[in-house]
Amino acid sequence: MNIFYVLNGKSLKQVVLIIVISFFTAWFLYMENIVHIPVFSSKDGPKAVYKGEKGIALTFNISWGDEKAEPILDTLKKEKVTATFFLAGSWAERHPDTVNRIIKDGHEIGILGYDYVDYSDLKREKITQDISRAKTAFDKLNAKDISLARAPTGHFNQEALDIAHQYNYTLVHWSINSKDWTNPGKDAIIKNIAPAKKGDIILLHASDSAKQTEKALPQIIEKLKDKHLKFVSVSEMLSNAHSKSKEIK
Repeated sequence: MNIFYVLNGKSLKQVVLIIVISFFTAWFLYMENIVHIPVFSSKDGPKAVYKGEKGIALTFNISWGDEKAEPILDTLKKEKVTATFFLAGSWAERHPDTVNRIIKDGHEIGILGYDYVDYSDLKREKITQDISRAKTAFDKLNAKDISLARAPTGHFNQEALDIAHQYNYTLVHWSINSKDWTNPGKDAIIKNIAPAKKGDIILLHASDSAKQTEKALPQIIEKLKDKHLKFVSVSEMLSNAHSKSKEIK
């Protein structure tokens, strides 16, 4: 016996509407899942991050010099801004007082390796040695609970990701490059950061080679505050949030 279902126009519209809503609900849930995958990674390997979803993170690399870090810390303290400092282990050993001040002022510390070397050019054992020496240096300085690392030159490969992961470090890149190390002028540095929005990790430098960062920083902070962005450490940005990423090629 054949059974036929007859739908009137109203019922058909309701069925179509239910199908459309179900499709978009499924698509939304799918997109929610895929944007949770962190950055610069293989499909199955450890992850590195370049962006989050809340606040804005100022990050400063320091690998050498005696003059620029303190004035930058003074500005951050005056403006009541929290930042993350990625420090080379060799620099930290020579400047323990500045390291202590960074911690005392409430900023976060991440490691920038030990020497300023390009991880993408090094063999596995050399990367391991560099990260291990950095960890030892910060342990001796009593810089506790470091969970972040950054490749010294910004260049890294899957091996560097794997080794950082073995030491329980999350490798951190950036989404906004101030290019302050090229000393393009205060206004150019400010302009490079102008597109920043919620979730961005901004690369700056507090090494002596970045001669104009100190002068640009007050206006950078002012413009970001004008956007009603909350300054957070990288760890704060990534906690209870989803990091953005792309695959290493």
